[in-house]
Amino acid sequence: MDMRRDGTYELHRLLCLPFSPHLLYQVIRCKAAVLWKPGAPLNIEEIEVAPPKAKEVRVKMVASGICGTDIKSLGSEELAQFCPIIMGHEGTGLVESVGEGVSTVKTGDKVIILCLPQCGECNTCLNSKNNICKEVRLSGTHLTSEGNSRITCKGKIVYQYITTGTFSEYIVIKEISVAKIDEGALLEKVCIIGCGFATGFGAAINSAKVTPGSTCAVFGLGGVGLSVIIGCKTAGAARIIGVDTNKDRFAKAKTVGATECIDPRDFEKPIQKVLFDMMNGGVDFCFEVTGNPETVETALASCHKDHGVCVIVGSIASWVQINISSQLFFSGRTLKGSVLGGWKTKDEIPKLVSDCMAKKFNLDPLITHTLTLDKVNEAIQLMKNGQCIRCVLLP
Repeated sequence: MDMRRDGTYELHRLLCLPFSPHLLYQVIRCKAAVLWKPGAPLNIEEIEVAPPKAKEVRVKMVASGICGTDIKSLGSEELAQFCPIIMGHEGTGLVESVGEGVSTVKTGDKVIILCLPQCGECNTCLNSKNNICKEVRLSGTHLTSEGNSRITCKGKIVYQYITTGTFSEYIVIKEISVAKIDEGALLEKVCIIGCGFATGFGAAINSAKVTPGSTCAVFGLGGVGLSVIIGCKTAGAARIIGVDTNKDRFAKAKTVGATECIDPRDFEKPIQKVLFDMMNGGVDFCFEVTGNPETVETALASCHKDHGVCVIVGSIASWVQINISSQLFFSGRTLKGSVLGGWKTKDEIPKLVSDCMAKKFNLDPLITHTLTLDKVNEAIQLMKNGQCIRCVLLP
């Protein structure tokens, strides 16, 4: 094959790589943000990224969003056994090379990283009501394949957070964790669809199934919470109330569709009582997006006592117990969870990208900062301080 004629030469020119017919099968040395121990800052290190093996894809990362889940995990002692590890799980890039048997993407394709895989063969993937592919079990090992990593640093195997590790110039992932997207997609924008936007938007559209003319309350107005609001508005909700203790987020929430915003600290009564009274019995749909287990009962109690639906969207640690009064369920309230918005990722995330390009929704209000990879710790601090909705990292 004449690689100069099939587009590979042009791709490598654009990627600033020396052209060689054998480059696709060589180790690439590049930069990545590596966590060496929980609670420590991320270090920018030179890593070695091996070629992809069967059913794997090597991707040059173009943009990566910083998700609240990344930030929570940085200080988790549970992550200690997986260090050193490259963080990040929300991103877009270009396919640099593919391993044997890969059929859904090819060199040069624009792709989005899927932090929740879709194998298309397991019972979950074949069930229209579920989206948690059995292959997600590998996420807990933070390895692309069982017992293996394609990335090393200073002679040590490097793990990839949730098997992705997008805070890197190059990554190797399984084919089931990457999807081709529109050629015209703006990678630095649509990268947040890979997790944050899909999670919030889908929680409203798929998990809650918000109905036209309904009332909604959203607890937590970060990037995911604002995405929930966009979903509620898209579904035709008549009244959308944003709830947060950071009033600086209220203007942004109203920009994307909130009809009003409230701070629980401004009321003498508990916020669930406030919402219950405001909505004459509670809201139709309520979303807990803070990841605070204590807020779950508050959100559920804010729902209409007879038909209210409460969706847990925020990431809550697996070992945390949630205490809820059984009385809240007595007359018909529903409490449910939502993972990545309920989307069948490989099939449906690319469609969300296409919808974005068709201007069916606007992501611009969600991305408040864009920094380079070497500023990753600064970006994390901005998010921790509540000064940033979503920060996108560029190489």
